[in-house]
Amino acid sequence: MTSFYDRHILPRVIGCACGAGAIAKQRAKIVPRAQGRVLELGIGGGLNLAFYDPSRVSSVTGVDPSQGLRDRALAAPRPAGLNVEVLDGEAEQLSFESHSFDTVVCTFTLCSVHQPPAVLSEARRVLKPGGQFLFCEHGLAPDAKVARWQKRLEPIWTPLAGGCRLTRPVGSGITAAGFVLDEIQAFYMPKAPRPLGWCELGVARAA
Repeated sequence: MTSFYDRHILPRVIGCACGAGAIAKQRAKIVPRAQGRVLELGIGGGLNLAFYDPSRVSSVTGVDPSQGLRDRALAAPRPAGLNVEVLDGEAEQLSFESHSFDTVVCTFTLCSVHQPPAVLSEARRVLKPGGQFLFCEHGLAPDAKVARWQKRLEPIWTPLAGGCRLTRPVGSGITAAGFVLDEIQAFYMPKAPRPLGWCELGVARAA
């Protein structure tokens, strides 16, 4: 049984935080590169939908376990002609057949899933041969001082932020799951507190 906070307050908190201007700029760098049949892991409130290019994308299927966030995704702005389906589901155990999607999009999701290795394994499974995994995630900073602050803050931050964790590696976690990184950018997001702002985005393919 989910709490009142999880059902009604948390979706609004996540929507506001994940819709911040600095984060929207990172989404705008990676999401338009999606093509073909797209699966979005942790579609949340649908904040990526505005950035898909309908001339490149045949359909977008989003999964998320939160009813409140799925409702927001269904109402989120998107370009005319974009075919969108939003489904209940957890990224650790997808219901789709193997080799079903041309692109898997994962933005600000790996920080809050229960088992990132399982999510990445499922992403590999459902991608077609040659398909692309587009990611933009925040996580463990490379600077020791910042990482120490992340570890101190995480026990307080995680319950308030829907399970979001600050200390999960991004790029190394993706490669450990059997992906090869075609491109990666790593940086602190402008104006964000450093313990919250380390970001890595890029393109990967199954090894």
